[in-house]
Amino acid sequence: MRFFYNILQLLFFPLFFVFLFLSRNREQNLSRLGIGFQVRPRQIGRKTFWIHADSASEISSSLLLIKGLKQTYPASEIFFSTIGTKNDITAQNILGDTVDDIIPFPFDFSFVINRFLRLIEPDLFIQVNSHLQFNLPHCLQKKEIPLLLTNYRISSHNNKTYRRFAFIFKPLFSTINRICVQTANDRQKLILLGVNPVNVLTLGNLKFDTALYAVSIRKQTISFSLPDNKYLLVACATHEEEEEIILQCFKKLRVEFPGLYLIIAPHKSERGAAIHWLAKEMGFTANCRSQINAGGKDLFIMDTPGELNRAYSIADIAFVGGSMVPEGGHNPVEPAIYGIPVLFGQYMENYFDISGELMQAGGGIMVRDQIDLMSNLEALLKNPEWLQKKGTAARDYCLTKQGVIAKHLSVIQELL
Repeated sequence: MRFFYNILQLLFFPLFFVFLFLSRNREQNLSRLGIGFQVRPRQIGRKTFWIHADSASEISSSLLLIKGLKQTYPASEIFFSTIGTKNDITAQNILGDTVDDIIPFPFDFSFVINRFLRLIEPDLFIQVNSHLQFNLPHCLQKKEIPLLLTNYRISSHNNKTYRRFAFIFKPLFSTINRICVQTANDRQKLILLGVNPVNVLTLGNLKFDTALYAVSIRKQTISFSLPDNKYLLVACATHEEEEEIILQCFKKLRVEFPGLYLIIAPHKSERGAAIHWLAKEMGFTANCRSQINAGGKDLFIMDTPGELNRAYSIADIAFVGGSMVPEGGHNPVEPAIYGIPVLFGQYMENYFDISGELMQAGGGIMVRDQIDLMSNLEALLKNPEWLQKKGTAARDYCLTKQGVIAKHLSVIQELL
């Protein structure tokens, strides 16, 4: 299959080359071809790691793993790659002081990947729950560089795709030295696909270990200003249909709780303007983070990357989006580690095990619809003791899952 993939690459390469030069991101695209990419000569005896993640959540998840690597291998050199201008900014904000260099992620052409590998000479390539490439694993295997796929989860949609095209994905997964998945359910899906069980390890979500220091960094210093408020609700990773639901609930709650403030962080940051217009239609004064460094009188639309964790740290309640619409949900661990109650809808297939465990522990609340969301938010705000109890339960659940980084470091030591 890879043979035909590379044949297609060759056939369409002229069109791809035209696209590179016509694209607004021409400079970034050229760097992803390795043009102008140089690194310092490698020091003998120094371990070199190349870590890749291609979303803001995955970049954030990488932080503690990178710190663990630096502590275990203090003389090591760590290269971090991601895709896209927004992710570059996020990586600089979160990892800029931790990694040695943030580099472009190469296009999946064998000759490009091999150029990067010759220059970096990594001892290990770590991919954090990112989209699988076809040529990269084979290039690494040919050069005898271990590939560790970590924090991996398999959505219902991906699982259907993997099983339908098992003849493609089974050989691809077989080129990966170790696959560290988040839940036992993820492991079972890979085993049913035909992946060697020895190579699939259930280590948990990297985010869990954030609970080790989340308590000490509660109420972090934020880079934006907010008006005085008694309670802060953060609605994260929201999708279009959910934003109106959130705003409708917020409008009703503000009558009884005038000290309530709202931060909305949409799943797609380009929706900031649309949410701003919707808020204005409902009579709210709102600001977008991309335009100003201060929240509006009533709510703040966080349409820029890399600041969501700081918002969680000052929040009292969180709602996780992509869950009241059939989008599979988003990670409830991210707010839970800060000791706040986490609400989400019934469409949590992507985090089925974690959301179920969080509810069982008492830190998560599943809501069926707008009425259910409204009633649960109202109950939490009316009863501060219950709110605190749910938040403590959320944090304690994360604490019971700690040790994920140590487990990963043990696997890394085995692969080196």
